[in-house]
Amino acid sequence: MSLLLVGIDYFCIFVDKIKAMKKILLSVLSLVVNILIIAQMPIGHTTITFNDPNRSGGFGSGGGPGRQIQTEIYYPAVTAGIDVPVAQGEFPIISFGHGFAMAWSAYENIWEELVPLGYIIALPRTEGGLFPAPSHQDFGLDLSLVLDRLLDLNNDATTLFHNKLNGKSALMGHSMGGGSSFLAANVNANVTTLIGLAPAETNPSAIDVAPNITVPTLVLSGQQDGVTPPNEHHIPMYDASAAPCKYFLSILGGAHCYFANSNFNCDFGESTASSGISITRAEQQQTMYDAITPWLDFYLKGDCQAKSVFDNFVDNDARITPTFECNYELPAPPTISVVGSDLVSSSAHAYQWFLNGQPITGATNQQIALSDLGEYTVVITDEFGCTAESEPYNHQGAASINENDFKSHLKLAPNPTSHSFKIIGLLPNIPYQVTIMDNLGREVMSANIDENTGVIAINSLKTGVYFVKVSSNDGLAVTHRLVKN
Repeated sequence: MSLLLVGIDYFCIFVDKIKAMKKILLSVLSLVVNILIIAQMPIGHTTITFNDPNRSGGFGSGGGPGRQIQTEIYYPAVTAGIDVPVAQGEFPIISFGHGFAMAWSAYENIWEELVPLGYIIALPRTEGGLFPAPSHQDFGLDLSLVLDRLLDLNNDATTLFHNKLNGKSALMGHSMGGGSSFLAANVNANVTTLIGLAPAETNPSAIDVAPNITVPTLVLSGQQDGVTPPNEHHIPMYDASAAPCKYFLSILGGAHCYFANSNFNCDFGESTASSGISITRAEQQQTMYDAITPWLDFYLKGDCQAKSVFDNFVDNDARITPTFECNYELPAPPTISVVGSDLVSSSAHAYQWFLNGQPITGATNQQIALSDLGEYTVVITDEFGCTAESEPYNHQGAASINENDFKSHLKLAPNPTSHSFKIIGLLPNIPYQVTIMDNLGREVMSANIDENTGVIAINSLKTGVYFVKVSSNDGLAVTHRLVKN
């Protein structure tokens, strides 16, 4: 009986420990969930009807004279709801075009993915019917107008979006909306980047206007798309694009309609046109998110690390077959060269020089004059706002050079020589000037050098006797005789 009681006691202790462990795990899980919730911004929703006085038709009312363009706008908010305040910060905008005979609401998956990450998505509701047939040209103009009008709201103190936009924008769309996004990009000067999800050829032709498009372009395609076969729609748009950075990503086993949520019209069309689809809608959408999120983070938010994430996805992800042409790379650390008494950075879009870790006021050119002693660096910035910093250049000056040491240390070798010679004894972090004269005292060659560039080629000089003058910025100089074989 006593053994039984002991066993029951141990069992109770065991159960208590399990309960305690469960509480700990639930607490940790709760903390993780709370962190994730904090990182994801709530979604606000507002409806704005824009108007184009130069056109007629559209969808909606109350926007003013001319064409009505009712637009559903989803945005990062302080709290979820309709017409609630926009969250703290400044955000990029995406003007998104729906597919043929598809409601804007079919793309809830996209705004639920992107808005909590800090994007404002505007979906015009125009050209959504079957009859009369939608006007691709009007839809493209609508997408362009919505993008421009939203950007203008940043300066309107009466709107939700006053001082809430960062000035960057994307045109994006699916199927008909993807092709119409090409038409929009053709007439819009403010767009930053273009994304087409299974973009369909349009009338007028999206393929024909693609050579006019020079903004970074990303085209996603379902490999098994029979509604808009890639060889007839997506690939020709990609091929024709003049964008200096463009990507075509074929999602293996993917469909046409899976970029959106389930929609009767699209799904019915796909059931009659596509075959061989081997992935689920959820899998295709996750692949889409993995592509467009770092792309948008880089181009619309200036997140330079996101470019590396996107490149890694393209190079290594087994879910896609990529094709791309892109001459952009993240900036490499610049190099600093000594030219006379100046420091010169390798070429970049913008510059900021530092001395001992502090920015030098007004030092924003490629070249800077050496003045104070200390450690100089330069930070370069490219056209996308990405930066890189040089290795330091330690300027100790030449004032402490003893004239006798200067003359006794500098030697030429080899001498005589037939091709080149090296100046031996150059001190670090000091710029030198070299002048080569013939035996009549005429200058035949000159160069600016430092300890790292002390080799001088003289292949072009004739055989004979020359005099090599090496001087420093403080006026010290020494001349040596050189024989060219």
